[in-house]
Amino acid sequence: MKKLILGITSALSLLSCNKISDKIDQTVQETTETVKQRTQQAVEERVKKTVNESIKSLTNSEDVQFNQVFPGSGKAVVSDENGKKFVFPNGTTGYIFKYKADKKDIIPFLESQPTTDETRSDKAARKVDGQNIVDKISFIEKFLPENTIDKSILEDIKNVNGIEYYKLKRFPNKSTIIYNSKNKTVLQYVEVDK
Repeated sequence: MKKLILGITSALSLLSCNKISDKIDQTVQETTETVKQRTQQAVEERVKKTVNESIKSLTNSEDVQFNQVFPGSGKAVVSDENGKKFVFPNGTTGYIFKYKADKKDIIPFLESQPTTDETRSDKAARKVDGQNIVDKISFIEKFLPENTIDKSILEDIKNVNGIEYYKLKRFPNKSTIIYNSKNKTVLQYVEVDK
């Protein structure tokens, strides 16, 4: 009888332990899932906030002339210019210019710009593969509200043959130059390094 009671007690204890273990596993899984969901939600909210701040910065941009950033340009180097200055949420200043220029004039002009640190500056513009630039533009384009920038420019960059991409760092300015050889239109992004 004692063996029977001991056997039943042991079986009930084992069954009870299994139920407790299952309950613990279920609680851990539910907690893990809740933490994942809350983390994902927090990350999404942070990304959305950062993008909104960046867009706000872009939409609150101010007009700027090319020769304010690159003195000595005059009308002989660029024409039909349009420029914007903006400040990113991290405090970095940037400029974006769209203008008409001949590559044989604008590239040497930009290469000759004064620098505050020759050791950190390029002597000549480097022609680069534009796929990385196109990928970044495609990503950013998804977050831009309507009428922030002319979307036809972005479509040209992504779809037109004859687009050339250059990088040039004349400290403190770092330029990405997108040149459309068909219509001699330049889209130039300038980031001011600190």
